[in-house]
Amino acid sequence: MAEPLSDPMSELLMGMRLDGIRYRRIQIAPPRGVRFGPPEKDLSEDGGREEGRAQFHFVARGEVFLQSPSGELLRLGPGDAALLPRGGIHALLSDPGQPGQDLDDFAARTLCAQVEAVRACDAECCPMTGAVVFSGCMSFDLGGMQPLVALMPEVMSVATLIDRTPEILPMLEAMEREACAERAGFAAILARLADVVAASILRGWVENGCGEASGWVQALRDPRLGRALAALHRDPGRDWTVAELAGLAGASRSVFAERFLAATGTTPLRYLAGLRMRLATRWIGRDRLPIDIVADRLGYASQAAFSRAFKRVTGQSPGAVRSTPSAA
Repeated sequence: MAEPLSDPMSELLMGMRLDGIRYRRIQIAPPRGVRFGPPEKDLSEDGGREEGRAQFHFVARGEVFLQSPSGELLRLGPGDAALLPRGGIHALLSDPGQPGQDLDDFAARTLCAQVEAVRACDAECCPMTGAVVFSGCMSFDLGGMQPLVALMPEVMSVATLIDRTPEILPMLEAMEREACAERAGFAAILARLADVVAASILRGWVENGCGEASGWVQALRDPRLGRALAALHRDPGRDWTVAELAGLAGASRSVFAERFLAATGTTPLRYLAGLRMRLATRWIGRDRLPIDIVADRLGYASQAAFSRAFKRVTGQSPGAVRSTPSAA
């Protein structure tokens, strides 16, 4: 019996990596605001940058206003959480008219590995004054399905998921208790909870149809195109032909190619080439795999053939990606 083809969205979630790099417990009291973004700052041994990564915020006490990269304001109260999947320059403000000040301008003290405490308030302010926010900068990786990140809203709020995913409530309540009580080990527990809540926000968006995203997402949801896309992502190293993919989609070669182009904006084989090179960039730049191993995984007969294809698609050599710490 042939193995059933799984939902490509399910495969996306199985391969998703959302890893916390740095976390902060931030006290924000009027008249202060905290701005996240440039200047860039090294966050990890691999030279990752905070700019462009995902950013997570959870309000444990009080109220703040999240000013998105596009300038929109979102009020966040106790128990609210928001994820910015593409990061970007944004701010948490004590009131809507308050300008933000760079996060690095405020003094920080270490609570534990990867977690700092920041006081964005006047020196004489009481520890119980203002809002308490737990924030995390996260490395967000969808591997071959990374194009989905560009289709996500710039701010994803947990408030839109509560009715459909009530299981997230106990995690939010636990975060609120840990952030306010500051018991032994609270910082490390908060960091782990933040990872799970952020991943739950992403899963809820995907499971509920990816909002208003269209094009590539519609192709994934299409029963016929989705089967072909799932097969490409499952086995990107196979020497696929358009005829084979059309067979999986239950369509003629010409009809399949036309539908695929209309939904994704590219041809099936160009899509496969792009998928391979996104995976190769991650495996070489982040996972530090040898180039010949990557070439073999992706179905190239030689390292030279892989290197030519990589440069044709990405504009740089595999060696250049390896020598660039932030390439992952």
